[in-house]
Amino acid sequence: MKKILLSLLVFSTISFIGCNSGGGDPKIVLEQFFDALSKNNMEAARKLATKDSKSMIDMMEMGMKMGKDKKESKKFSKANMEIGVAKIDGDKAVIPVKEKTSGESLNYTLKKEDGSWKVAFDKSSLMSKKKKKMNEKGINP
Repeated sequence: MKKILLSLLVFSTISFIGCNSGGGDPKIVLEQFFDALSKNNMEAARKLATKDSKSMIDMMEMGMKMGKDKKESKKFSKANMEIGVAKIDGDKAVIPVKEKTSGESLNYTLKKEDGSWKVAFDKSSLMSKKKKKMNEKGINP
C-alpha cells in the first residue's frame, strides 16, 4: 500500500510540475509569453520563444528602452486578447488570437524545441502573419 501511495505522490508531483512549466501545452506557453511581454520582461519572453526569435525580441527590447514602444507592451495584455484553441500538428502548433478592441485575429505559431513548446516570434513568422493579413484586406504586397 505504501508503494502505491508513494507512486501516486511521485506521479502527481511530476504532473503538477509539468503542467506549471507550460512546456506541454502550447496555449499556456503563449499566455506566459504575452504576460512577459506585457510586463516588459524580455528575459522571460526569450525563454518562451524559439532560438530564431532572439533578434526580434532584442529589437523590441531596444525600442522599449528608448521609450518608443510603451503601447506595444499594452497590446499583449491578457485583458486585450482572446486566445483560441491550439491546433497541433506534430512539432508545430497554431493558435488564433483575437484582439478584443479591434476584433482582428492573428494566428501565432509555436514550435517544439528541446521537447518544449516555444513561440515563433522570428522575422519570417511575423512577416508571414502580416502578409496574410494584407491579403485578407485585398492588399497585395
